[in-house]
Amino acid sequence: MADTRTYWFPAKRYGWGWSFPRTWQGWVVIAIYVALVVAGIFVIPAAMRPVAFIAYLVLLTLGLIAVCWLKGEPPRWRWGKRNGN
Repeated sequence: MADTRTYWFPAKRYGWGWSFPRTWQGWVVIAIYVALVVAGIFVIPAAMRPVAFIAYLVLLTLGLIAVCWLKGEPPRWRWGKRNGN
């Protein structure tokens, strides 16, 4: 039985993790992430509240990683195109 799922984020060719989005949904996730980071720059001034700003960025990034984990190809270490893979 073939896996017919469409992954929003393809696996990287080399290394571990995900590459640029493959679908429009993935691009929307990236756009929302970037918009929230930019909004955080204005709402939580890093110079005045650095710990709060870093915590905000960590939470946003964990959310992005969770979406990539759920909607992306299963992560594993990849060495490129080796043995037809």
